[in-house]
Amino acid sequence: MMDKSEGSCSVQLIDGDGIYNVSGIDHFIKEVKLGECGLSYAVVSIMGPQSSGKSTLLNNLFGTNFMEMDAFKGRSQTTKGIWLARCAGIEPCTLVMDLEGTDGRERGEDDTAFEKQSALFALAISDIVLINMWCHDIGREQAANKPLLKTVFQVMMRLFSPRKTTMLFVIRDKTRTPLENLEPVLREDIQKIWDSVPKPEAHKETPMSDFFNVEVVALSSYEEKEEQFKEQVASLRQRFMHSIAPGGLAGDRRGVIPASGFAFSADQIWRVIKENKDLDLPAHKVMVATVRCEEISNEKFAHFITNEDWRKLDEEVQAGPVSGFGKRLTSILSSCLSEYDGEATFFDEGVRSSKRHQLEEKLLQLVNPAFQDVLGHIRWGMLEKFKASFDKALEIGEGFSSASTTWLKACMDQFDEECAGAIIEQANWDTTKVRDKLVRDIESHISSVRTSKLSELTSQYESKLHQALSEPVEALLEGASDQTWTTVKKLHQRETESAVSGFSSALACFDIEEETRDKMVKSLQEYSRGVIESKAKEEAGRVLMRMKDRFATIFSNDADSMPRVWTGKEDLRAITKAARSASLKLLSVMAVMRLGDETDNIEKTLTVALLDSTTSKKSITTSDPLASSTWDEIPSSRTLITPVQCKSIWRHFKTETEYTVTQAISAQEANKRGSNWLPPPWAIFALIILGFNEFMTLLRNPLYLGFLFVGFLLLKALWTQLDIPGEFRNGALPGLISISAKFVPTIMNLVKNLAEQGEAPPAANPENRRPSNNISSNASSSDNPPEHKSVSKTD
Repeated sequence: MMDKSEGSCSVQLIDGDGIYNVSGIDHFIKEVKLGECGLSYAVVSIMGPQSSGKSTLLNNLFGTNFMEMDAFKGRSQTTKGIWLARCAGIEPCTLVMDLEGTDGRERGEDDTAFEKQSALFALAISDIVLINMWCHDIGREQAANKPLLKTVFQVMMRLFSPRKTTMLFVIRDKTRTPLENLEPVLREDIQKIWDSVPKPEAHKETPMSDFFNVEVVALSSYEEKEEQFKEQVASLRQRFMHSIAPGGLAGDRRGVIPASGFAFSADQIWRVIKENKDLDLPAHKVMVATVRCEEISNEKFAHFITNEDWRKLDEEVQAGPVSGFGKRLTSILSSCLSEYDGEATFFDEGVRSSKRHQLEEKLLQLVNPAFQDVLGHIRWGMLEKFKASFDKALEIGEGFSSASTTWLKACMDQFDEECAGAIIEQANWDTTKVRDKLVRDIESHISSVRTSKLSELTSQYESKLHQALSEPVEALLEGASDQTWTTVKKLHQRETESAVSGFSSALACFDIEEETRDKMVKSLQEYSRGVIESKAKEEAGRVLMRMKDRFATIFSNDADSMPRVWTGKEDLRAITKAARSASLKLLSVMAVMRLGDETDNIEKTLTVALLDSTTSKKSITTSDPLASSTWDEIPSSRTLITPVQCKSIWRHFKTETEYTVTQAISAQEANKRGSNWLPPPWAIFALIILGFNEFMTLLRNPLYLGFLFVGFLLLKALWTQLDIPGEFRNGALPGLISISAKFVPTIMNLVKNLAEQGEAPPAANPENRRPSNNISSNASSSDNPPEHKSVSKTD
């Protein structure tokens, strides 16, 4: 319930049943805009007996609209509970409470309880307490105001640390007795009442002046001297102007609750009083400050969350890097905290600072993810910039170490600069972890690129070594000789030293540890040796084929590399031995690798065991030097072909080359037979004697000679076409097989040629052809007209 009139507004703060009007006081505070006053407000309350004119005094003194008693209806209770109103026309803002009168018959025995509760409530929240009393009660032992003063002093003891309150005694219906005479009597009565009130041990010797500033004022009767009463009230009203200023009527202001916390403070004080507990005003002040500052903090935090500037900034951060993040967020946070400071400035400093710190922590906790995102954007941007700049520097030929150092420093300097722009003043956030993460990421990228580049460099030099060694080594091993491995070793040393020199120079710009560099160089050297070993093993696997090729080359070609013609005059045994010796030489060269300075007797062992016929015969009864899987004094790492394998290879070699030797022997024998195709002399002599009669028959009949001549021509043609001497050079059986295959086609070919020649027209004699031409021309000319003759003759 709230009443409004021109310039004034009132509300029942506590009803007659002691119920605190929460909604009413909140509406009242909003109506009078109390929250904007801060500490610039005062609270005045009035106590006194029922129907003593308290409401009338307040309405005339402060321009309020409290309900007044109607004298024509009789004396009864007018004000129930406690009413609150704002004074009209008084600065600063002054609130006045009209308390229910004491000693009323309406409450009966409950009067004392509510009287003490309301008195304690008024003393706890009021700066000035008006004690309304009758003039005729001064000096009386049983005056109506004495129980009231006892109540005031008693409840004052329940305040642990009460502030010094101004107690203004308003003497009503002043008589002719001067105020100068009334005041000493009143003060003496007040002191007696103070001395008679039981006090706690801590305040037994405490004078009343430590608790109260006692002021006395006298007013004429409102009913009898209304004009004089109003003049005196107007004069008293001036004392309430600027009452909270130094030296003003309000007095001690140490425990004042800021205006925005007044409603909550009053509610909590009344709760404590109703529960009949001692009221600790300092603790209550802290409690009010705690609650109000918490409310203000929550309100500002909620307002910050919905702040358009913050939401826009947060969205920009989510989208990507934001320029000037630190300054913008600092401004938004400062604005929020400034609003908090403005509203909480009048509350307890310790509580205010604590809640401000909590608000600041909550705000920082809210914006920290955005800050981390900004740092993440900066870190990612710097990492990408480093990658692009570093790769570009390497592409244009800048040294690896120089490029990595230069761009690492440049990117970290820019990172520090951008981080400084992202820092907010309210927080002491450390960017070291993000910076260290960026350094690790950049170093990881450098390491990755270094590994890649070193791998490429290693592959490049390995490729060069493979190209420089593979084919030359293969060619050298294919033409195995006494100097093969010496040449291979020199080639290996030369190419390896050249590659290592270039590789070491290239590694110098990578800024790697000496130990790592030495390992890489050693790895390249091992690769070089591995190329030779790999090629040697590869050639060792083809040794049988190489041996057969070498045997065929030496056996089938003479010293001038011309193909041999087996005439029968060649020393086939010596040629075969030389070819086998050369093949055995190749086997001995390929048996082991000889890249060091070691010497061995493998060739001698193979020669004795495989080539020397006398040794072969002895090996039946003596131990076989090749019956082993290792060579004497040769480690397995150098072995390409074991002794047992050499023996097996040689056996296969002899088996597969035996046919070539046999063919050569057959060719020699066929050549010999081809050179002696005429029968022996005795056979010729026998033919002459035995064939004399047949010879004479031929002489007597020349037709036989014609047949013999034709048969001779046919046989001569067959002899030439079939190349009978050439066919028999490779042996009798192969010659007969070849001739039998070619005989029928050759006969058919001869018959065909003869048939074609027989069908062709005979060629005319040139001399006979010319006269016939002349005769035909004469005949044709005789048939022609005369005019054509002349033309012919002319021609």
